[in-house]
Formats: sequence, C-alpha cells, structure tokens
Amino acid sequence: MPDSPPAHITLAFSRSAGIVAIPTGRQYCWAETALSTSGFQRRDDGTYALPVGDPQAARTTVPDLIRAAQRHQTTVKASTRRFLGDVAQDFADQLRGTWTVKLEVYSHPLWQEDLVPWLWDCGELSQAVQNLQVPYAAVLSNDADITLLLIERPGHQHGYVVGAFAPGGFTDNYHEPHAPRSIVVPAAAGLAGRLVTDRFLPAYHQALLARRTTTVEDALARIREEYQTWQAMVASGRASDASPLGPGSLHQASAVLRDLAWWTFRDVLIHGPALLERCPPDAASRRKDADALERLRSALHSAQSARAEWNDVMDGLRQSPDTQRVIPFVEAEAQRDSRVWPAIETWLKDGDVLLQQARAAYGGLPRQLRAQEAALSATTPALPAPSAVPDAAPRR
Repeated sequence: MPDSPPAHITLAFSRSAGIVAIPTGRQYCWAETALSTSGFQRRDDGTYALPVGDPQAARTTVPDLIRAAQRHQTTVKASTRRFLGDVAQDFADQLRGTWTVKLEVYSHPLWQEDLVPWLWDCGELSQAVQNLQVPYAAVLSNDADITLLLIERPGHQHGYVVGAFAPGGFTDNYHEPHAPRSIVVPAAAGLAGRLVTDRFLPAYHQALLARRTTTVEDALARIREEYQTWQAMVASGRASDASPLGPGSLHQASAVLRDLAWWTFRDVLIHGPALLERCPPDAASRRKDADALERLRSALHSAQSARAEWNDVMDGLRQSPDTQRVIPFVEAEAQRDSRVWPAIETWLKDGDVLLQQARAAYGGLPRQLRAQEAALSATTPALPAPSAVPDAAPRR
C-alpha cells in the first residue's frame, strides 16, 4: 500500500449533510481532534459534518479547521467529487428492488483489510482493496442476499468501481475461481444503474449459480468417496490399515461416515434449494429428469425438517445438566441419521440430473475446471445406492 500522510481530512459536499469530513491515516485520531475542536460534529458512520444552514459559520469554521489541522500535523483536501454517501444513494435508487445504503469509513489503513475475506471479486475492486488505500466505501444490500461495494476509483478523477460480497453460506472467497469481475461505472446514476443491472448483476447470478453447482457437486463427491471406502472395508473385512475389522472398528468407521455425511450434506441443504429453484421439474425436457428433480426436492425438504428438529433438540440439551445429556444425545443423533440418510441416498442417486440442468443454465464450468471434471468422471466409478444407514442404531 502506498505511503500516505499520518493524518488526513477529506472534505466533500453533501446535499443533505452539508460539508462532510472524512478523517483517515495511521494517526487518524489527530484528524478527529482537529475536526472536533474546530466545530465539526461526529456522525454515526464515522464522518464529521458541518451543516451549511449558516453560511457565516461555514466561512469561519473551515479556516479554523485548517489552522487546527496544522497544529495536529493533519493535511486537508477538498474532494472534487460529491460525497460518496449521496452518490451511492442515487445509484441505489436506479437499481431494481429496494436497496439500503451504508457508508463505511476505514480511517486506519489496516481496517480495509477486513473486507478481503468477504469480497467475491476477480477484478479491479479486489485489487484496489488489497493494494491501495480505500479510505471509505458504500455498502449496498437488498433483501435477496446481494451485497455490493461501491468505491471511488483509485487513481482517477472520475468513475467508481462496483463489486460484490459473497452471499451467505460461502467461505474462502479469496481467489475463488467463479468470482464475478467488478465493473467501472460513471458518476451519472442512471447510466451506472443500467450498467450494473444489465451487465454486472446477470454475470453475478451466473457466477453464483456456477459456484453453488460446484459446491453441491463437491459435497456429494466427498460423501460418495467416503461411502465407497466404507463399503470396501466392509467387503474386505479389514480396516484402512489392513488390520482385521472387528465390531469396534466397524462401529467407529460407521460413525465417522455418518458424521462426515451429516456435516458435508449441509452444503446441499444450504445451496440445493437455489439450484432447484433455477431448475424446476416442469422445465425438464425429459419426464424421468422431472421425476428425479421432484425426488430431490422432496428429499431436501425432509432433510431440512430433520435438521430443524435436531437443532431444537440440541438447544434443549444445552440447557440440561451434563449428566442428563448423553443418552438423549445418542438417541437424537440416531434419529437424525435415520431421517437424513435416505435424503443423502436420493441426492447421491439423482443429484447428477440437477447438476447437469444447472450447468446448462450457466453454460458449463469455467474453462480451468473442465479438465478436472473430465478427469474425475473418468476415474470415479458410479456409486450403488446405499440400502440403509450404516450402523445407525442408538448406542447405550
């Protein structure tokens, strides 16, 4: 990140707030002190404002700020742009639906690093946040779990950069291969809104569909691999280290499979509904595909109900004395597994139908992943449908 003054104040004009001041720098407290002593009022978003209702007060306060800033080793600069909060609100008003706008001030340069794990971007926005100083930004969110970040384009007198945060249910967004690319938009709110509506958001939705598809596919592949390992152990009568597979070892291996399947299947519970919404049964070209999608939907609903019941049981057990938890937990776990495993079985059997439909909706996997998919398909045998939950009886 390039060097910057230890304390700096940026002044911008807002049609509603008057003169807005943004304190930044590694010693931003010096800038805040200069603002407070000269008459600026701190606001909830971290900015300071000087209302312009009294022009005479403004004419005297700004010179006072300059003198106070000099005493506190702070530089002051008037921005050639409108206040970013106003720009963001005008921009949000041009987007479809209802959007909320929140201005964020990253007074200390290190604060903007908190954005990096959450940004889902492979373009200029991510590069700017990682390598340049971004003293403030506007966060725009709607009720469809879409969150955008708007910043002034660094190094340019005009233009803004718009990108996205990852939606709920995802982690590890840094260098994620499906990430959409942020776009540069002009200050004109109407044109900026059209660019985001017509170009960025469609690309975002396609990228999200691709990522959901890959996430569900990876979850099913992991369960499939572990189940095949378990089947091989049962068939051979030997554990993974080639030792004889006794009742205790088999019980432990079954428990590991059940736990892994439960925790891994959560990705399907989170992202499966959105895939099914994009690929409804009535849109399937073949009757058997439509039937498979309907089975997947029913299985997902059953597993979601089991998860809700399991969460209720866990909440109750957390409030119980330790001595009263063990047997109810084991019984609840066995009941959960017996209900969820049929859903897992259905998704292992019919999940490829949904994945194929989803790929068709976004045009297939990214180029760098197609070779990996082909290699996986060539080396991974089909999984026979499991006939029962492995060793799911309650243990006493």
